[in-house]
Amino acid sequence: MTTENDRQVLNSILNPNLPIGEGLFDPEKENENLEKDQIPEMVLNLERLGRFAAEKGEIQESLAFFTKAIQEYPEVASCYNNRAQVYQLHNNSDLALADLEKAISLSGGTGKVAANAFCQRGMLYRKEGKDDAAMDDFRAAAALGSGFAKSKLVELNPYAAMCNAMLRNVFGALSEGKEPGRPHELAAKQND
Repeated sequence: MTTENDRQVLNSILNPNLPIGEGLFDPEKENENLEKDQIPEMVLNLERLGRFAAEKGEIQESLAFFTKAIQEYPEVASCYNNRAQVYQLHNNSDLALADLEKAISLSGGTGKVAANAFCQRGMLYRKEGKDDAAMDDFRAAAALGSGFAKSKLVELNPYAAMCNAMLRNVFGALSEGKEPGRPHELAAKQND
């Protein structure tokens, strides 16, 4: 049995782009689209071993455990989601995207696994400069309750970015004891 702290550590390794506690692995909810008794214990153990190997930095072993779990029982969405994380560590975006597609498909686009997969895929799309596709994935993950996805939507919103920049300038000026400029002056400064 893992503790909450153990799950936070594993999650931060397997999902480094998510804030601590966001998308946290919960053995009771991770594969919520399958009945727990439908998943063979051997597959759950392989998935756990894959996480532990990743925690220790044993990436090849982690990949082997997730792949074996998928071969034994290919209907477990979280195995694809976790293996996608390992592929990302190897800078193999194509294989990561394929696994994320499978995770989203198997999860029916609902639940914690889907939210994590949408976030991961959104980050890959951002890396590739596909901001519209990234926004779509972050919207889907946000609708599933992901705080990380909500923060990324704000970050990608040009109006929110402009407002945040102006607020930073105002607070910066105030902290330096200066009079903050008018909004049009702040916008002009931002464009310089």
